[in-house]
Amino acid sequence: MTYALRTTVERPYAAVVEETRQALSDQGFGVLTEIDLQATMKAKLDVEIAPQVILGACRPPLAHAALEAEPSIGLLLPCNVVVRASSETSTVVEAVDPQLMVGLTDNSALQAVSDEAAGRLRAALGALDGTPVEQA
Repeated sequence: MTYALRTTVERPYAAVVEETRQALSDQGFGVLTEIDLQATMKAKLDVEIAPQVILGACRPPLAHAALEAEPSIGLLLPCNVVVRASSETSTVVEAVDPQLMVGLTDNSALQAVSDEAAGRLRAALGALDGTPVEQA
């Protein structure tokens, strides 16, 4: 089962994090949460990992429509987008595929919402000019 949309961008991590925020904004998503995994792993476990951030992205009209169709869908919100350094000059950007909402809930009323969210996330990742957006 695929669960992510993914692209690889040949630019440094810090630049791609900012570009990802802008690309999400251009598609109507706001970033509600941000988790710096590198800092968290260092602080909690004293381990080193490559730079990586989880952005909790939300487009309120889509979230509202999803909640109307499936009151418990908040368990799967917001749309998580991960930006992680794969080298000093290459960055991977991944988003949870919104089609999971339909598959996990078996609620076809979520199909239109998940289709729109997936389209907007694909457009955001595609705007980063990386490798073609793929399902992973």
